[in-house]
Amino acid sequence: MANTSSLRTFLWFNNTLEDALEFYSQIFGESFTLISSHRPESEGKLMSAEFSIYGHELVGMGWPGGPEFNASISLSISCDGQAETDRLWDAITKEGAAGECGWCVDPFGVSWQITPRQMSQHLGNSDPVKAAFAWQAMRGMSKIVIADLYE
Repeated sequence: MANTSSLRTFLWFNNTLEDALEFYSQIFGESFTLISSHRPESEGKLMSAEFSIYGHELVGMGWPGGPEFNASISLSISCDGQAETDRLWDAITKEGAAGECGWCVDPFGVSWQITPRQMSQHLGNSDPVKAAFAWQAMRGMSKIVIADLYE
């Protein structure tokens, strides 16, 4: 029997779905795909949309009155290198907020983790002194800076 189930992330944007989609389209460029969108009969506001970022499928709802986002759930991006880390971090935090250890919040309240792939080389270093240094350095960072993970 074939498994036809799938898992997608559902995000409830309180009346800001259209703005969020535009924001994500600008930040993620070709890595953002709008799959479908639906407008309600009244008010002309976008009610729902299916989209993907880096191939991860999401569903957004634009109806007002939903709960606020919080940091208990975040979208984690593993990016390649400091330049891409900086680009994504700067774009998300420009009108959002910086957090700790690579976490940040976009203008809509969605939490993100922006982590360079190279970070794992330092955190998982076979030399326990170097790994401990990297872990301690990361705990003191807001945006992850790869060069600062070196002892």
